[in-house]
Amino acid sequence: MNPCIFSRALAAFALSASLISAASAQNSAPQPVPIVSTIPEPQDRPLPAPMILQVDATDIDRAIFQVRQTIPVETGKPLILLYPQWLPGKHGPRGALAEMTGLMIRSGGKTLRWTRDPVQVYAFHVDVPQGTTSVDVEFQFTSPIRESEGRINVTPNMMNVQWEQVAFYPAGHFTRAIQVQPSITLPVGWTGVAALDGANITGNRIDYGITSFETLVDSPMFAGPHYKKWDLGHNVTLNVWADDAKYLAAKPEQIAAHRALVDESLLLFGAKHFDRYEFLLGLTEELGGIGLEHHRSSENTRETDYFIEWDDNMSERGLLPHEFVHSWNGKFRRPATMWTPDYATPMRDNLLWVYEGQTSFWDLVLGARSGLQSKEMVLAEWAKYAGLYAEQPGRIWRSVEDTTHDPIFGARKPKPFASQARGEDYYNESSLIWLDADMTIRLLSKGTKSLDDFATAFFGVRDADWGVLTYDFDAVVRTLNAVQPYDWAKFLDTKLRQPGQPAPLAGIEKGGYKLVWKEEPNIFDKELMKEGNNFNLTHSLGISLNKDASVTSVVWDSPAFKANIVNGTKIIAVNGYAYSKDGLTSAIKAAKDGKTPIQLIVERNKRFTQIDIAYSGGLRYPHLEVTGQGKTAMDRLLSPRRIK
Repeated sequence: MNPCIFSRALAAFALSASLISAASAQNSAPQPVPIVSTIPEPQDRPLPAPMILQVDATDIDRAIFQVRQTIPVETGKPLILLYPQWLPGKHGPRGALAEMTGLMIRSGGKTLRWTRDPVQVYAFHVDVPQGTTSVDVEFQFTSPIRESEGRINVTPNMMNVQWEQVAFYPAGHFTRAIQVQPSITLPVGWTGVAALDGANITGNRIDYGITSFETLVDSPMFAGPHYKKWDLGHNVTLNVWADDAKYLAAKPEQIAAHRALVDESLLLFGAKHFDRYEFLLGLTEELGGIGLEHHRSSENTRETDYFIEWDDNMSERGLLPHEFVHSWNGKFRRPATMWTPDYATPMRDNLLWVYEGQTSFWDLVLGARSGLQSKEMVLAEWAKYAGLYAEQPGRIWRSVEDTTHDPIFGARKPKPFASQARGEDYYNESSLIWLDADMTIRLLSKGTKSLDDFATAFFGVRDADWGVLTYDFDAVVRTLNAVQPYDWAKFLDTKLRQPGQPAPLAGIEKGGYKLVWKEEPNIFDKELMKEGNNFNLTHSLGISLNKDASVTSVVWDSPAFKANIVNGTKIIAVNGYAYSKDGLTSAIKAAKDGKTPIQLIVERNKRFTQIDIAYSGGLRYPHLEVTGQGKTAMDRLLSPRRIK
C-alpha cells in the first residue's frame, strides 16, 4: 500500500475510534444485578411433624384436582415451599407448574402473603407470623383437557394421579426426610392402586400410612371403574384398567407370559429391591400415553387391543419389560449425578446410556425370554435401530452421550431434521452397544460369561435393599472387568462419548447376524406402520408420511431433502395420479430402472409445486439375516433361562 494512503487511513481510524469512545462515554451502561439465592440448600433432616395431604379427584368432568395440605413450620426458619421441578424418570425439569392454580396459604384462618421467587420460580416465599407451627395450603391442579395443553391424565373412565403435581414441600430438606400422610378421594365406584403402604379404604376415600415425600412421588396411582388384577408371583401384581370392561378379557397364556417376565427378571438379577411391585397398566384410547419407571411400580398405557388382539400388537409389548427392569437399573442403581436430594436440584444425565441404554437392551432380551415378544420381533426391532444408525447423518457431529442432555433442552419436542439434530439416541443406540458388550464377553470367555453376569454383579447386589445405590463411569468399568478383563474404558469411551463413530453393528455381527436391506418391511416396521397408519420411506426417499400423505420426517441429505421437501409438505399426486400408498410404492419400484423419475405434485403453505425426484434405489427396509448355521450367540442370548 502507498505509505501516504496508509498514513491517512491510520489517522482516519484513530479519529473514528476517538469519536466512538466519546459517544460511548455518554451512553448508559448498566451493570448486572447480582443473583443472590435465599433458598436454603437441602439437608438430610426431618420436619417437626408429618405433612398432611388430601386430594379430591372426583371432578372428572373438568379434570380438576382439589388439594389441601397442612405443612409444619420450623421455629425460627423462613418458610419456602417448593413445587417439584426436576423429576426422576423424566430426566429433566418437567414439573407441571403451569397447571397449578388458586394457591392460598393460611394459618389459624388468616390468609398469608406469598411471593414467587423471581429466579427459582418453582419456589414460593411465605410470610408466616411468629409462633406459627403449621400452614394450610389449598390449590387446584387443572389437568390438561386437550392434547394441545399437555398429556391428558383424567378421562371419564380412567385417571393417572402423579403426586408431584398435587403437592408442595418445604425447602431445606432432603425429600426422603420429609414425612407425609396422603389421602385421596376418588369418584364413586372407582378402584385406585398405588404402591403405598397402610391403605385404609372408607367409601371412595383412601387414606395411606405415613411415608416419605420421596416415596410418595415415586408411587403414582392409576384409578378407574373398569379394573382387574392378576398375581404374577413374587409379590408382583399386574393391575389393569380399561376404557371398557370388555378390553380386560385376558387369556391364561397371555398372563403366563407376564409371569414369565417376572421369573426371567429375577433369574437375571438374582435379587429383589422391592417388597412388592405394582404394574399399573391402562388400556386406553383416551388417557395420554406413558411409560414411566418407579421403584415399586410403573405407569404404563397401551391401546385397548392389548389383550383382545394379542397377535397383532407384539411390537408394543416391550414397555412392561423396560419399566420393570428400571426397578433395578435406574431406581436402585442410579448414576451419582442423577440422584438428587430434592426436586429443585438439577440432574446431570451423562450416564443415561447405562440407565436407559442398558434397560433398552434388557427389555428386548426379557421380552424374548418371557415370550411377551418373539425372537423374530426382537431381531426386527434391532434391525430397525441398526438401519437407522447405519444411515444417520447426525452421528458425525454428535456423540451418543451428548444425546443424554436432550431431555433437558429438547423436551421431546419435534425437530425439523431429527436425523441431523439427533434426539434421545442413548436409548436405542446404547442398546446395540450393550449388545456388542455382551457378544464381546461371550467371545473372550469362550461362552462361559455374558452380560447376564454383569447384571447380577452390578444390579443384583444387596438383596432386599430398597434404597438407592449410586455409581459412576469407573464403577461400570470395574464391574465389566471383573466379569471379563478387557479395555472396557476405551470401549465405552469410544463408542459412547466420541462422535463420528461407525454404525453400532459389531454386536450383531459377533452374534451371528448381519444387516441386510429388503423391499418388504421387517415385522417390527410393518406392525408400527399398521398401528400408526403411516408410511415409512426413511431408507428410500428419506421421508415418512402420515395417513393424510403429509410428511412427518425428512432425512438430512436424502433424495427428498435435496428436492426441498420438508415436514408438513403434503403429497397430492404421484406420476400424474392422485396420491395413494400403492401408487407411490409402484413409482419407487418403477424408478429402479434409473430412467423413470418419481414425479410428485406437493402442497405446502397453500402453494402447489411439481417435484421430480431422481431416485433409483427402490424400497429399502432393514433386516437381520443369519450368517452361519446352527444356534447363534444372539439366539442363545434371547433363549429363556427358566425351566418351563
